[in-house]
Amino acid sequence: MRSKGSFERRFGKYAVKNLSLMLIICYGFGYLFQMIYPDFLQYLYLNPYQIIFRGQVWRLVTWLIVPPSSFDFFTLIMLYFYYSIGTTLERTWGTYRYNVYIFSGALFTILGAFLLFGYTLLFQRDAVAILGLGYYDAISAMFSTYYVNMSIFLAFAATFPNMQVLLFFFIPLKVKVMGIIYGVLLVYQFIVGYGREWSFLNTANRFVIGASLMNFIVFFVTSRGKVHMTPKQARRRSEFKREVKKTGKSTRHKCAVCGRTEETNPELEFRFCSKCEGNYEYCEEHIFTHTHVKHMS
Repeated sequence: MRSKGSFERRFGKYAVKNLSLMLIICYGFGYLFQMIYPDFLQYLYLNPYQIIFRGQVWRLVTWLIVPPSSFDFFTLIMLYFYYSIGTTLERTWGTYRYNVYIFSGALFTILGAFLLFGYTLLFQRDAVAILGLGYYDAISAMFSTYYVNMSIFLAFAATFPNMQVLLFFFIPLKVKVMGIIYGVLLVYQFIVGYGREWSFLNTANRFVIGASLMNFIVFFVTSRGKVHMTPKQARRRSEFKREVKKTGKSTRHKCAVCGRTEETNPELEFRFCSKCEGNYEYCEEHIFTHTHVKHMS
C-alpha cells in the first residue's frame, strides 16, 4: 500500500497553488451570470439526469461556478473571509494537502448527487411523477458550493480552535465556538430540514449535507489531529518562512515527508525538526504538520 507521503511525492507537483483565489474567481463569474442572465445558471447545475440522458457533461464542473447566495454587500465580506481562511489553511497544511481537501469535497458532492438520483428513481417516484423533470431541477440547485465552503470553515476551526475572530465586527469569539454553533445548525438542518410537508426535499437536503461535508469527516478522522495548530504555532510558521528567506544554503536538503529537495524545488526552504528522534529534515510545508518520529526504546 502506498503511503500518503508517496502519493504526495508523485502528485504533489500537480497541486494548484492559490486554489482559494481560483474559487473566488469562479464565484465572480457566477455572480456575473446571476445579475446579467440568471436563467443561464440552470444549465450549470449539478443535474445527474441531464448529464446521463442528455450528455451535458460540463455540469460535472460548472456547478462550482454557481454562487452559494444572492449578491449583496455581505457577499463581498463572505468572499474575503473564505479567501482569507482558505489561504491560511493552504499555507499551514501545504498546497497538496489543501488541494486534496477541496477536490475531495467536490468529488463527494458529485457522488452524493448521483446517489440521490438513484435514490429518487427507486423511492421517490411519486414526487417525480407529480413534478416531472422540474423535480430534478429543484434538487440539483441544492448542490452548490455552500456546504463546501462550510467544510472549509470547519477545517479552519479544527486547525485553529483558539484563534479569536470578531463576529459582526465587534463580538469577540473563538473560532471553535463558531465551529460548534455551525455544527449544531448543520445537524439541525440534517434532521429537521424543511418540515414534514416537504419530505422529498428533506431527503435531498440530507444527501447534500452528508456528501458536501464528507471530506471534513474523512480528512480529520484519518489525520487524527495532526493538522491542529495554535495561533502561536501559526505565527512561528510565518516567522520561520520569513527567516529562512534571508539564509542561503549550498548543501542539498530533502523533505522526509514529500521527498522534495532544494534541487527539484528551489523555491522551498528546509529545516530539521528538534522533536523528531534522528536527523529528519522537512520542507516549509511539512515542518509543522508532520508526525514526529519516535523510536521505540
